[in-house]
Amino acid sequence: MERIAVIDLGSNSARLVVSDIMPSGHFVVVDELKETVRLGQDMERDGFLKPARVAQAVKTLKMFRKLCDSYKVDKVYPIATNAVRRAKNQKSFLEEINSVCGFKFRVLSEEEESTHIYQGVINSLDVPKAVIMDISGSSTQLIHYNRRNVLNRENLPFGTITLSDLFNDPNLTAAQQARNVEAFVTEQFDRIGWLKEIDPDVQFVGVGGTFRNLAKISRIIKHYPLEMIHNSNVSVGDFEVVYDKVTSRDADKRTRIRGLSVERADIFVSALACVKAFFSVAGFENLVISASGIREGIMFNHAVPSTVEKPITDVMGHSLMTEMLYFGVNIPHAEHVCNLSIQLYKQLRVLHKLPRQYVKVLRIASLLHDSGKGIRFYDHNKHSFYFILNSGLYGVTHRDLVLAAFVARHQPYDEFNVAEWNRYKDIVREEDLVAVMKLSVILRLAESLDRSGLGAVKTLNCDVLGDSVIMKTQVEGDCSLEIKTALTVGADFAKAYRKNLEIL
Repeated sequence: MERIAVIDLGSNSARLVVSDIMPSGHFVVVDELKETVRLGQDMERDGFLKPARVAQAVKTLKMFRKLCDSYKVDKVYPIATNAVRRAKNQKSFLEEINSVCGFKFRVLSEEEESTHIYQGVINSLDVPKAVIMDISGSSTQLIHYNRRNVLNRENLPFGTITLSDLFNDPNLTAAQQARNVEAFVTEQFDRIGWLKEIDPDVQFVGVGGTFRNLAKISRIIKHYPLEMIHNSNVSVGDFEVVYDKVTSRDADKRTRIRGLSVERADIFVSALACVKAFFSVAGFENLVISASGIREGIMFNHAVPSTVEKPITDVMGHSLMTEMLYFGVNIPHAEHVCNLSIQLYKQLRVLHKLPRQYVKVLRIASLLHDSGKGIRFYDHNKHSFYFILNSGLYGVTHRDLVLAAFVARHQPYDEFNVAEWNRYKDIVREEDLVAVMKLSVILRLAESLDRSGLGAVKTLNCDVLGDSVIMKTQVEGDCSLEIKTALTVGADFAKAYRKNLEIL
């Protein structure tokens, strides 16, 4: 297994991400380190990176070097973005870093930077049309795409640090400064012609530290039960609540807001004012947060070289395979159980009457139903529940993730934990509970029909006759173990489908 590191040296922070790359073209992050360096601070006056900022960056990169050596990293991708890109002392700065830390940085062009951000998003979110916004310390990137094609790009020369410096006035309250930032940024956004012509079904995707902090604060305010940031949604109403909370406090009190990193507290007002202006100008009602951006884009390019030209077709499928490979799931068994589950779903459609959207839930649950065995065999279905719920799968909504976790837990009717289910009442829908019960029975049957793990039961055909379902199996070899195990699900099948189950 290969190990790589990506170092992202931005205007506000420096971040190191270490990943294991599997031969199959999948990667898993194994460590991450972030330090605030503020390279872009005070650059507006003369265009030079300041000595104190350079010293902080060098100190941080020496720590990164130590961690890379400790992990025995095979390849490092050190990249620098806007602050270094426009610095007049760029050459001497990069030479010093190379000499002291041994990192030869590549300074990305505006187009290269936006391309990597796009690749990080498109290979991890199932959002067909969107405008991506990434606010760094000294620039704001906008990327408009449709059906996996980038249509428009915009790199605006202001970010959280530059806006904070430009509109810092100790005689004004945070709310007043925010309004000034908002007015300025609105004027800049109004000049972007294509922004006024986007389709109404285009979504707003936020990338970077500003949006991650926004999602964390909103989650805490709403008592949201999942800690997962990726693919979380923030409505314009939820945003306004956070905006008012942040802009109503001075800098000292702002550091005590739960979910907001202390290092970002002084520039967060300007960041949110920029987002607020974008909501207003573009007319979006909702924001999707992507935890994947420029660094993940580079990792995807390394692990799956074809993503340089073409995004991953099945984002969820690729992410599922990553989890199964890395955590040692029995893949042939998992895939066969998934196949049998889908067959049963189709065969029993006349009884369960569930819409097609639940197929995705069943696919996740069936492929990861045994993932809990990596923790402990006993009660492994409960461990699988936890595993799926915290897997951070790409291309999956939080609702689908919760439903898949409950399906994989496959609690019998009499043992279903309603209190646990109610924890997620703000994510799931009323009709989901019945769907989970029915899908859970399907998964238990499919798992039973491959009890030996040999794939002996090939196909299934179900006939509904009166008060019974006759399940005919096409098999290879002796399947008495499989059929005997499947029949133990009969009582719950009867409760879910109001039919007796017979297996031939």
